Amino acid sequence: MYDVVIVGAGVVGCAAARYLSRYQLRVCVLEKAEDVCCGTSKANSAIVHAGFDAVPGSNKAKYNVRGNAMMEGLSRELDFPFRRNGSLVLCFQQGDIPRLEALCENGAKNGVPGLQILTGDEARALEPALSDSVVAALWAPSGGIVCPFNLTYALAENAAANGVEFFFDTEVQSVSHTDSGFLLKTGKGSFETRLVINAAGVMSDLLHNQVCAEQVNIVPRRGQYCLFDKCDGNLVSRTIFQLPGKMGKGVLVTPTVHGNLLVGPTAEDIPERDGTNTTAAGLETALSTAALSVPNLPVRDVITSFAGLRAHIVRENVDFLVGESVEGWFDLCGIESPGLSAAPALGQDAADWAAGKLQAAEKADFIPTRKGIVDLRALSMEERREYIAQDAAYGNIICRCEEISEGEIVDAIRRVPGAKSLDGVKRRTRAGMGRCQGGFCAPRVMEILSRELGVSPTELTKSGGASRLLSGKTKEVF
Repeated sequence: MYDVVIVGAGVVGCAAARYLSRYQLRVCVLEKAEDVCCGTSKANSAIVHAGFDAVPGSNKAKYNVRGNAMMEGLSRELDFPFRRNGSLVLCFQQGDIPRLEALCENGAKNGVPGLQILTGDEARALEPALSDSVVAALWAPSGGIVCPFNLTYALAENAAANGVEFFFDTEVQSVSHTDSGFLLKTGKGSFETRLVINAAGVMSDLLHNQVCAEQVNIVPRRGQYCLFDKCDGNLVSRTIFQLPGKMGKGVLVTPTVHGNLLVGPTAEDIPERDGTNTTAAGLETALSTAALSVPNLPVRDVITSFAGLRAHIVRENVDFLVGESVEGWFDLCGIESPGLSAAPALGQDAADWAAGKLQAAEKADFIPTRKGIVDLRALSMEERREYIAQDAAYGNIICRCEEISEGEIVDAIRRVPGAKSLDGVKRRTRAGMGRCQGGFCAPRVMEILSRELGVSPTELTKSGGASRLLSGKTKEVF
């Protein structure tokens, strides 16, 4: 019997796990995929929003601003990259300036600091690459960028270090009430628990509806992105938005914390809850819309494209569904944008609700910090030599595009929870995220995975499940 079961190992579920690990409770996380960070958390804009566009008083507004304020301290505690680079919302017509001013007033009501309306020339002084058509802009200095992978892994690793158990490839198939709480049936057995925290992303409504009288409906909202090579990472230094519309915050242009340039997302509601395929039309829309903000985007430098799904909850006042929906069932449901920004605050509150209900005491030996995988590229040559002297694997470069060593890859695999697939290594270390997109380093990474996991290369996957990379030796197959 668990005290708390968290369903979903995305950034929100892992945040809840991390904050819940402060308490003297038996906690586990159930995840249908093969790893942490395999859903919405792995495919988004990587933006820490300032919080100016959410409806004042809404959950989105409250948790966005709180989560934004928490992010810098959390990045120091858990050692993941975060940068407060600020954001601009562009206005292209004089007639739309009142909308920009209303957005500024909205942000002030939400408690967003430092908001300011700039003229077009003032905006271009900050960002010379902006279009000449920009007549005004909203400047939000508290906006930021983060690595969503490293944030999620940091939360999960810290939770595990403090006793939280993680079960992967463990999809919850049904939920039912029991005398003492809930019974969750999965493909890998049943789990009994006193409380549940539902952080299942685009699947969270399916679980909620099994135990709650008030039914909810989530529609997956697909967003498509283009990622540019690092040679374009300085085209803009701030996150560039356009005035938001009915489908969300629109297509943005932003630097990433790793030095690339990111464009997207589009927004389209689709029926498939796993529809993360890109389309030619979608990517063209992302690029052409982004070009209104930053003309002459170097489209030849796009090194990859991807799509992610947002959990859009269908109801009159679209907002996060959070809190205790029925006795012992806590929803973190419909967490679309600004979910990444809000995740620390959502996780903290969910943990406090559960611990309060169970009257749990805090641990005296809680470990509040975590050390990330070393980034050799950020070190001096002297510091690199020190690492290599301790372990020669740090001197063996596997991914030449991103300069990732064997030592970093081994560390990623050996962590708890650690990488078990090619994508698991890629997201933790960036091996395979460079210009060649793994064309040269993938076979070497697979060799290391096979060795460290003690499995045959034919058992390795790209991202778990049926995504096998090899079927056998060439002479045996052909």
